Amino acid sequence: MDSGQLTAVLIVMIVMIGGIARAKYGYGRFGRFGRYRGDPQLDARDHAENLRLRDEVTELKERIKVLERITVDKENSLAKEIESLRDR
Repeated sequence: MDSGQLTAVLIVMIVMIGGIARAKYGYGRFGRFGRYRGDPQLDARDHAENLRLRDEVTELKERIKVLERITVDKENSLAKEIESLRDR
């Protein structure tokens, strides 16, 4: 192996060791424990967007509950109608 190849192998090994260390200890672009270490304004906007989306999901869940209740009520009332027709 000549010195150029040895240098290339050493560089690759250093980069690999650095990547493994970053993955093991959780450091990097997203910081420790997956938190993004970026612009605080982006964090505030992301937080606001996150809250808005949570509110929207909550509202949609409530609407689904109402639709399920309406569907179940209609099925029950339909069954009652059929039974009342049978009794005639």
